[in-house]
Amino acid sequence: MVRRALITGGNRGIGYAIAKGLKAEGLEVIIGARDALAGGEAAKHLGCGHVQLDVTDLQSIEQTFDDVGPVDVLVNNAGVLYDELILENPTQFEQGMQVMVHGPYHLIRRAVPFMIDRDYGRIVNLSSEWGSFAEGLHGPGAYGVAKAALNALTLALSRELPECVKINAMCPGWVATRMGGSEAPISPEQGALTAIWLATLSEAGPTGGFFSNKLPMGW
Repeated sequence: MVRRALITGGNRGIGYAIAKGLKAEGLEVIIGARDALAGGEAAKHLGCGHVQLDVTDLQSIEQTFDDVGPVDVLVNNAGVLYDELILENPTQFEQGMQVMVHGPYHLIRRAVPFMIDRDYGRIVNLSSEWGSFAEGLHGPGAYGVAKAALNALTLALSRELPECVKINAMCPGWVATRMGGSEAPISPEQGALTAIWLATLSEAGPTGGFFSNKLPMGW
């Protein structure tokens, strides 16, 4: 059976590298992008499917699953990074939480019933060491707070989901993307490796973990 994967924010950066890697693994890949034109161009280059998806819009999430149907693998990659202090810009705080917590929650909520029916599911949440209490919860604005909440959601859901559905979070490191900047030492392809591994875990693979370079890291 060919597994189907949906990657949010898959039109560029780490998401694009994850989509490329999963396609190389033999999965049917669909990239979700808020910009339909950019998503279509990226999908053309990858030779995969695409869907217009705004993770801050519940109707868009619902429509995505109506259009795409069941997915076996969900990679919540979409993210935003703002520099302003948390209390100085409530709009940015709410946007960060929408993109990196509420959006993933609703995507998971829609994907999981299909996964349970098919007795197989892999959910990968793109997080960051900036969302780790063990690392001091750094990062500008709402970013670290949102990633910490995403980590908490990952751990909590791992206790509710059946063993056939594995959910994990991962930190790609400081990656040379539009968000990470050109000085970052890690390529998108390198940053994508742990996500690709988690998206293709065997039955014996972990669930409810937080990983970097395929190794566990502190919450």
